[in-house]
Amino acid sequence: MAESIKSGSNRHLDTVLSTRVRLARNIDGVPFPVRLNSVEKQSINIKICEILSLSEQKLQAIEMSSLYPYEAISLAERHLISPEFASMSEGRVLLLSEDEKISIMLCEKDHVRIQGFEEGLDLENAYKNAEVYDEILDSSLHFAFDPKLGYLNQNPKDIGTGMKASVMMHLPALSRTGAMTKLSATSMKLGFNIRGSYGDAASVKGDIFRISNSVTMGISEEEALENLKTLVLQIATKERAAAEKFVTDINIKDRINRSVGLLQNAVLLSSDEMMELLSWVRLGALYGIVEADPHTIAKLFTAMQPATINVLAKQKLPESVRDEIRAKTVKQALKS
Repeated sequence: MAESIKSGSNRHLDTVLSTRVRLARNIDGVPFPVRLNSVEKQSINIKICEILSLSEQKLQAIEMSSLYPYEAISLAERHLISPEFASMSEGRVLLLSEDEKISIMLCEKDHVRIQGFEEGLDLENAYKNAEVYDEILDSSLHFAFDPKLGYLNQNPKDIGTGMKASVMMHLPALSRTGAMTKLSATSMKLGFNIRGSYGDAASVKGDIFRISNSVTMGISEEEALENLKTLVLQIATKERAAAEKFVTDINIKDRINRSVGLLQNAVLLSSDEMMELLSWVRLGALYGIVEADPHTIAKLFTAMQPATINVLAKQKLPESVRDEIRAKTVKQALKS
């Protein structure tokens, strides 16, 4: 097994790309956002921003209506907001920390959705980071809470802890050997969901999967996090066992090396083709078949998405220009 796997093994960076914990909250006595007009939503947003401005936690406030469509989509590509939050800007505000470890969506399906992020497998710190803002806002706003049901949310599936924890995993061996279908069905019976990186079960790109809890009632936050962590560790172990056997196949080694060659020589590179080829290269890098940095490749998965390239260029670019920029950037990243 490559040295890159051993380094940072406490967070399982070979298989786990990132961790997110989201807390859904609503203000007691105030209708859900779906029943509020734009003026009422704005009032809530202003109040929340004022509360946080008085705390030591400094966040950038972004009016979603002030963004170009590609800027909003880029935030979703980078998993900082949900696709739903990006699709409708009226009355919505995003609060974002400078290091992008905290993202708070205001007036989406709920009044407040606090998200804590960490690299690799780190559910505990992602939750602690989000909890800080939960406590600050709850002390002033008083979130809707029922002693029997827990936190009250627009979606009945979120009632209880109101917490959705998820872990992004790169699982090329399990994916390519067809094991994910059975694993997903088994996990669902245990109260977990396994979907594509953007929440779509039918479309998985780059062999990247999001594993998340689906049970929010009758269980504490700590228990939910521990259960998810246990599942993730089991999946990571299965991936490593499958990969060690998978990469011994001469056809797989050939596919990995061909992927490197294509990326090193491509003049145009689409987003989907990039995800496919980089997944192979990252697998090869982890197991010493090719020389590449798995961490750099993981960053490219999101940094070279269409809207994010537009943001880097500060303008909406034609598809062919984006494909050219993507090809050049990936080629340079692999060289360095």
